[in-house]
Amino acid sequence: MLTLYHHPFSPSSRFIRLVLSEYGAAFEERHVEPWDRPQELLVLNAAGTVPVLVENDGPAICGPGPIMEYLDETRGYALTDRRLMPDHPEARAETRRLVEWSLVKFDQEVVGHLVRERIYKQIMPKSAGGGEPDSAALRVARANIHHHLKYFGYLVASRRWLAGDRLSFADFALAAGLSCADYLGEVPWSNETDVKSWYARVKSRPCMRPLLGEKVLGMPPAASYADLDF
Repeated sequence: MLTLYHHPFSPSSRFIRLVLSEYGAAFEERHVEPWDRPQELLVLNAAGTVPVLVENDGPAICGPGPIMEYLDETRGYALTDRRLMPDHPEARAETRRLVEWSLVKFDQEVVGHLVRERIYKQIMPKSAGGGEPDSAALRVARANIHHHLKYFGYLVASRRWLAGDRLSFADFALAAGLSCADYLGEVPWSNETDVKSWYARVKSRPCMRPLLGEKVLGMPPAASYADLDF
């Protein structure tokens, strides 16, 4: 049995949930608030961050990158053409590059600001940093998203999928971040038709359905969020 410690609007956690579902792996979810630094989480991951994956009585696997590699090595090889890591070393390097871009650079410059200011800070107690959104941080995110979407649009306009000819981890890493921004209505889809067409294909996959059904209490999603024909 796999147990995933995660937060529903952590892009890195969403990435792992998408991968687990795409691979057809049954898993139990443990929803944690990372800012609370619960003892249960700290015992598994001294950094106090999510996602964390535990299989049976094995050691905790911490962070999206190590979890991605673990799932590829323990499940991906058996899935042949459904494996999310390409076979060729150069294609694997490109996949890993874009996973890092989506979960680190895109998160630091765009999605992390949006989620923290508009979702996390509404839930967090003031003692942990909760409160009113920082308008300056939101302005930065809203300016930066255009640069990222143009780059992603350039990639998907010349490739079948984000990292190449096959669906890969890179597609789900980017979709995880975009889904958080899309929930908040912060993605300018009308300006980026290539990214929109690519996201519509990812969004239609069964593994996306649980995410598209999630809601933040008192904060309904944007109209485009669960609409497959947005």
